[in-house]
Amino acid sequence: MRIGLAFKLFFQILFNPEVAQRAEKLSLPAPEEKPTLPPVPAKPKPEKPQRPEGIDALVLLTTLQREARFLDLFQEDLSEYEDAQIGAAVRDVQRDTKATLNRMFAIEPVRSEEEGGRIDLPASIDANEIRLVGNVQNDKPAGGTLVHRGWKATKCDLPKFNGTLAQAQVLNPAEVEV
Repeated sequence: MRIGLAFKLFFQILFNPEVAQRAEKLSLPAPEEKPTLPPVPAKPKPEKPQRPEGIDALVLLTTLQREARFLDLFQEDLSEYEDAQIGAAVRDVQRDTKATLNRMFAIEPVRSEEEGGRIDLPASIDANEIRLVGNVQNDKPAGGTLVHRGWKATKCDLPKFNGTLAQAQVLNPAEVEV
């Protein structure tokens, strides 16, 4: 019976505009009955883990220890060693520390001239790159003797660390031979 009624209404709606209007009114929900979707709860954004303060310095120290035995040299009491022994140890640590720092920071001199030589100074001195020392009486000296070439980093490529502060604070674990 419903199939017959459906066909009858279909053709009446199709060919009779008055019936089509009444059917349309019946098929639309009343304004107060408009279907509403339940509100979708906003997903909380996951908190970005905070990097502990000073973690980059700890990563640098760990890297220098691992690659150059840096802390072993400076934390060791050297009073019991002969100068020749210290010199031999320092040579290795210095070489490996230099390589590590250059790999991470691409260190270059601020000034290319030789130390001890006379240099001309620019009219405008960048205090980040040049520090005037000695008997500075003139605000804009024309030149001076290069005492130290200075150093600058041309990149900063520290290893990424995703652990905890407690893990980063262990700069080199104790070693136990069994």
